[in-house]
Amino acid sequence: MAVDQSRSGYQLDCGRSLEEVWARLDEVQAGHADEHELGCAHCSTARGSLLALREATAELRADRTEPSLDLVDRIMSAVRANVRRSGAMVELRTDEPGRVEVSEQAVAAVLRYAADAFDGVRARRCRVRTAGRAPDGATLIDVELAVAVRYAAYEPAVLDRLRERVQVACTSRLGLRLNQLELIVDDIYDV
Repeated sequence: MAVDQSRSGYQLDCGRSLEEVWARLDEVQAGHADEHELGCAHCSTARGSLLALREATAELRADRTEPSLDLVDRIMSAVRANVRRSGAMVELRTDEPGRVEVSEQAVAAVLRYAADAFDGVRARRCRVRTAGRAPDGATLIDVELAVAVRYAAYEPAVLDRLRERVQVACTSRLGLRLNQLELIVDDIYDV
């Protein structure tokens, strides 16, 4: 289709405009096509596209699906993740040829999740930095993890068990090794 600058809209190669084909769509569908419309491949192709467009538009208009209640939270989570993704990458060990890397933010998310799953602990911020390589080739990382602890659960043994859980998640979920883990109790909560 070529754009005809002398008229508004698109001009088909046969000389008819797309608007003319659209205006006569129902008439042609009802069997009232003129001689040109019956034999023109250009008009026929345009009609097929316009009918598909009209059908898709009708389906969208008829769809009354309400967005899920957590849609805004999910969108904002994705936006925040994209904003944070400016950090460095951490190389994971692989037995296959090539490299596998994940962002420091992805590693932090896994470690925060491990801490959040611990009863009486809420993960806050987590900073991850690559600290080199272990003799076996595993990537070493330094982690600073801030948490809030429920008042009734707060005792030194809880932090020791939390340290173990984060270390296990680091090794088993990511294949990384902790060089250093700094746990910071940011807050105590009572609920």
